[in-house]
Amino acid sequence: MATADERGNGIHIGSVRGAFAIGDHNTVTHNEGAAVPAGDPATEELLRAVRALRDDLSRAVESPQITVLSSELAETEAEIADGGAAGPGRLARLRTALADAGAVVGLLASGAAVSQAVAALAGG
Repeated sequence: MATADERGNGIHIGSVRGAFAIGDHNTVTHNEGAAVPAGDPATEELLRAVRALRDDLSRAVESPQITVLSSELAETEAEIADGGAAGPGRLARLRTALADAGAVVGLLASGAAVSQAVAALAGG
């Protein structure tokens, strides 16, 4: 918390989600939940499924397998948002992480959706 200056102005920040700037002449760009470049329905479906599974896993009991899967899902989402698609290596790592966390993933509809989307993109 900041104290007031001689003009009685001050800054108090309670909580922040996203990006912000303080001061004169600042510019902030924040692209949370950036859309996939249009065109590939299979990639769009994978992205939707990845986001749903990440949300579901946030409520699951942590385990080493869930931690690895959560990380792979986040990296997959970032790769799709940045480049428009998940590469073959990313899909292979995601498939392995899904298999390793199979006990939890098998109980979640979102887990099945990610598995199906990965299979469609990776060819089996």
